[in-house]
Amino acid sequence: MSTRSESDSWDLATSVGATATMVAAQRALSSAAGLIDDRFAAPLVRAVGIDVYSRLVNNEIPVTEEHEFDPDRMARGMAVRTRFYDHYFLDATRSGIRQVVILASGLDARAYRLPWPDGTVVYEVDLPDVIAFKTSTLSKLGAESTAERRTVAVDLRDDWPAALKAAGFDPQAPSAWSAEGLLVYLPPEAQDALFDNITALSVAGSQLACEFVPDTTMFADERWRAHHERMSELGFDVVDFNDLVYHFERSHIIEYLTQRAWQVSHRTVAEMHAANGFVYADDDVAQAFADITYLNAVRS
Repeated sequence: MSTRSESDSWDLATSVGATATMVAAQRALSSAAGLIDDRFAAPLVRAVGIDVYSRLVNNEIPVTEEHEFDPDRMARGMAVRTRFYDHYFLDATRSGIRQVVILASGLDARAYRLPWPDGTVVYEVDLPDVIAFKTSTLSKLGAESTAERRTVAVDLRDDWPAALKAAGFDPQAPSAWSAEGLLVYLPPEAQDALFDNITALSVAGSQLACEFVPDTTMFADERWRAHHERMSELGFDVVDFNDLVYHFERSHIIEYLTQRAWQVSHRTVAEMHAANGFVYADDDVAQAFADITYLNAVRS
């Protein structure tokens, strides 16, 4: 796997794009376990065609002690993440917000599966090939969006605010933003630019949800590397986060947003597990990721 470059590109089977397929596969596990409701995740994963993720959603990967592969743990972890964003969007729109922007939407099917209030417009922002693939695949499945879905086919490293406004986004109306599973794949200056653009497009009352990874060097941590090697023996070597994330010191997101008139609330992934009634594992791998933080911010 090659490391990142300033102008690199990908589809849903390679590089950063493959992480979207991986996340969808984990959502499929969560849905199959009854922890969330995402009937579109598995067929989208199968349509991409990455062998290990197709086998994952088809329950064709053997569970063995030697490999530490635990689909139930994987399902719980993704349920925590998915419920966080699902509840965030539903709470935001029930409070009156009618503009939703999903940045790096990947294989996210919320525009098709959440019970959006009447009049909600969902903007999905991602690369043209990613948008086209998901739209085509869901159309073939007979899926219909439950909100007015507007796609914005643009690279987030380009002038995406202009493309978003061209699609009908109103900067004078409150909006609900998400940057799910995105920030670690941006260089530090691009992360700052993303939040600056969101802030410029957000009037008072707008909301934002994302995760904050305090230290990306965890992907080079020997505890994670040992786990990654064991999982690779089962075929989970499509994605190596250590090659995909940018290992540079970056702005502390909570502080950055607070300085820009956002009121931020946050909980760690371990606290989120407890809030969902799950026990957070106490092994080395889990502890390496225990400080990952989910945050919800309101523009004041």
